[in-house]
Amino acid sequence: MNPPGKKQPMQGKTVIVTGASAGIGEALAVALAGLGANVALAARDAQALERVKGSCEVAGGKALAVPTDVGDPEACRRLVERTVEAFGGVDVLVNNAGITMHSRFEDVKDLGLYERLMRINYLGAVHCTFHALPHIKARKGLLVAVSSLTGKTGVPMRTGYAASKHAMQGFFDSLRIELLGTGTDVLVVSPGFVATDIRAHALGPEGRPLGQSPRDEAGATMDVDTCVALILNAMERRQRELVMTLTGRVGQVLKLVAPALVDRLAARAIRGKKA
Repeated sequence: MNPPGKKQPMQGKTVIVTGASAGIGEALAVALAGLGANVALAARDAQALERVKGSCEVAGGKALAVPTDVGDPEACRRLVERTVEAFGGVDVLVNNAGITMHSRFEDVKDLGLYERLMRINYLGAVHCTFHALPHIKARKGLLVAVSSLTGKTGVPMRTGYAASKHAMQGFFDSLRIELLGTGTDVLVVSPGFVATDIRAHALGPEGRPLGQSPRDEAGATMDVDTCVALILNAMERRQRELVMTLTGRVGQVLKLVAPALVDRLAARAIRGKKA
């Protein structure tokens, strides 16, 4: 906590948040606005963005809604351009936009599903980062990648999602090294199950949204506010990585010494049954 009267680290900073129309992105954007940040909101749903914009302004920050499909490289460029025009620069980019899937690989009907996942989850972050990076470096700012525990270990029924998040992890880990000495930091966030609608919108084997979550949401699921609080703390401390759950942290150690056990635990997490 900051002492009374002390300036908040995000006060007056300009932050771009992709995937800002719902879930983690929405809650994070509103929380940042409450800390006095200027927030540029990006997502495909223009109406939802206007709703989030209003919430950000009520929270005390300035907000800009920029309807954006991060799967379109030109849209990523326009997002950064409009943010700079409105607020004069960029301090932080939060690459949060993403979609998931739920299907065994052998049941997939159209491999275009994999291209779509990679285009949004991975290449969307690459394009946004490319255009924002010169502005962020000028302010010695921060790049944030909201990845997943599936970016660290394979998960059944999520082959395309895990591949896109592994790509994201590798890209930002490599970029972090390139940026050493510039004053610009890179934070990779790896949540576990968070109480959002992302799994209800998961793409099935035909490439269409399932319409309901394939897992028992009554199971171990982190609430969005807790998730956002952890991200904000990691941003303030300019951590290099945030693995949110104890299971996830233990899993990284187990993967080195007992990889077969990690496979069984991953299968259990998806099935909701004992390994």
